[in-house]
Amino acid sequence: MSRTKAIDSNVAEELIAFRIAEQEFCVDIQSVREIRGFAAATPLPHAPSFVTGVINLRGTVLPIIDLAARLGFGKIQPTARSVIIVVRVNQQLVGLLVDAVSDILTVTDEILQPTPDVGSELAKSFVKGVMAIEGRMISLIALDGVLPQVELAA
Repeated sequence: MSRTKAIDSNVAEELIAFRIAEQEFCVDIQSVREIRGFAAATPLPHAPSFVTGVINLRGTVLPIIDLAARLGFGKIQPTARSVIIVVRVNQQLVGLLVDAVSDILTVTDEILQPTPDVGSELAKSFVKGVMAIEGRMISLIALDGVLPQVELAA
């Protein structure tokens, strides 16, 4: 029984890693509902610039967020490798447009370093922490920061 507790104190989490340009990010696999190939979205009038539009996901209207644009990197130019990661943010399903899924990572809490204090609370609202894995720097996305608070209230 004590052996189980020792293992539980160092619980491993699975994360899905993906690329946006030359940067690597990840999200908790438990929030991911599916990964789909890129599909063109129908634009919505007066939507924020990072919302590319909506797609039909088996009868559900799914908003698509260009994650590069949302993080301030400029818009993604979709290619054959581009994918939409369908995630649950609070009670809403949202599609995140990224360049490519790169890996499934199994990590423990001690690998995750706090987001560096770069003088911007905005950076911390999007990134929960940073990991150095196999010579790569991977930022853990805070999914609740992806949607503006006004949209979450709706």
